[in-house]
Amino acid sequence: MNAVVEALHLSPAHDFSKSSVPSLELIEGRGVKGDAHCGVTVQHRSRVAADPSQPNLRQVHLMHAELFDDLLGAGFAVEPGDLGENLTTRGIDLLALPVGSRLSVGDAVVTITGLRNPCQQINDFRPGLLKQVTRRGPDGELVRLAGVMGIVSRGGRLWVGDSIEVALPPSPHFPLTRV
Repeated sequence: MNAVVEALHLSPAHDFSKSSVPSLELIEGRGVKGDAHCGVTVQHRSRVAADPSQPNLRQVHLMHAELFDDLLGAGFAVEPGDLGENLTTRGIDLLALPVGSRLSVGDAVVTITGLRNPCQQINDFRPGLLKQVTRRGPDGELVRLAGVMGIVSRGGRLWVGDSIEVALPPSPHFPLTRV
């Protein structure tokens, strides 16, 4: 199965969910044009409160559509954009990518920086959902399933239905951690 963009989303406000759109413009070094999280420095409100000078490693949020399939099987009807992602993908194991993986989508390139850290807002959106997007691994470590974050390494336009090309970074590969 080829990796594709299944849906695209943005919100100019710091809302939890984002509205679906047919295309997005990514701005190099900043993020999604028109989205509240677009910026060179952190835009996530809790991170701005901690240190507003931090670089924005969360310019683009990507989530795999297969997660929504799993959630539906667990009794949670969640639609693309509901959990605040910008790109909903299908056919790519985002969580298995190493840090620095480059995704070419449309005219743009997104470099993966790490995992989204699921928070209480997910339970506020749908009670019990946080337990569905986190798990404990065999070693007892928290496993985060709510997508990955990236930065825009090359700006450009992308559309629903665009294919996604993956380029892994040079070895050694490092697993994703929360950003």
